[in-house]
Amino acid sequence: MTTDVSIDTFTIRVPLTLRRHGGRKLVIVPEGEGVPVRAKPTPDDTLLKALARAHRWKRMLESGQVRSLTELAEAEKIAPSYLTRIYRLTLLAPDIVEAILDGRQPRTMQLADLMDDMPVEWDRQRKMFGVATR
Repeated sequence: MTTDVSIDTFTIRVPLTLRRHGGRKLVIVPEGEGVPVRAKPTPDDTLLKALARAHRWKRMLESGQVRSLTELAEAEKIAPSYLTRIYRLTLLAPDIVEAILDGRQPRTMQLADLMDDMPVEWDRQRKMFGVATR
């Protein structure tokens, strides 16, 4: 007795990206409709730490505690290029900073994105990072 067995297969493709984030893997889904909203705000410790450092360094410069970014990099024992990339966070739009502090930043926002070619104009920042104005 022979039985013919037919197996039909199909493939489902889901557009997503996997990114490492703080030692974890994070699934990044495409922006637009169907993107789930966070149930509750989730602060990103990496972004919070970078913002705090940038503003501490700004206060050190403004108070005269250090005379230049180069002197500050030497005092902090870090590369000047890294310091200047983090220092740029002081130019973020206030509502973007507030969103980060509240944990309402877009799920796709990463520190590396904020450090690379960030526009100075706040409207362009909002568009680039997908932060809606309140």
